[in-house]
Amino acid sequence: MKRTRGYRLGRRGEAAQETRQRIVEATFALHERQGVAATSMKQIAEEAGVSVGSVYHHFPTYEDAINACGQHTMTIAPVPTPDLLEGITALRARVEQLAVAVFEWFERVPGFGLVRSDQDKVPVLKPFMEAEENNRLGLMQLALQSAELNERQCRVAASLLDFEVYQGLRRAGLAPQEAAHQITTVIVGWVENGARE
Repeated sequence: MKRTRGYRLGRRGEAAQETRQRIVEATFALHERQGVAATSMKQIAEEAGVSVGSVYHHFPTYEDAINACGQHTMTIAPVPTPDLLEGITALRARVEQLAVAVFEWFERVPGFGLVRSDQDKVPVLKPFMEAEENNRLGLMQLALQSAELNERQCRVAASLLDFEVYQGLRRAGLAPQEAAHQITTVIVGWVENGARE
């Protein structure tokens, strides 16, 4: 009898985990399509094919669902890390490697712009946005360490890898690799000409 009960509890736990995952993926899909502020728990339930009560069972507040969605995003699209620069010594090659990695990340998270535009309406998003910006700045400082720039100059360079810049380059008809190549030319040219503030 105990074995049957344990099996049932195990299957129930698996089903609950599957339901939770469906809810997280539905939240991700809605955020990508319409942003965070425009998404409701009812819409998440409809997208996931579950009841609203089930959504609240797994995520008592919308903030809980947003945080789970953020963790899901980092799982399916991890942000670039310092190891991408290992073994690369030339300044231009380092900057281009970083630009490619950042732009490819933006490509994997197409809803990033919508989510960022909602951060003033949905304050729980601010830490995610700050983490992305700080990571991009840290990587740019690492890529440009041989140029001995100050923090403000590195911030200027990192801003040229911002999502809005990337979107502008994509609207101009450039593929991600081409966009990375073009913006690398801008950053390296600016650095080699004295990185005027």
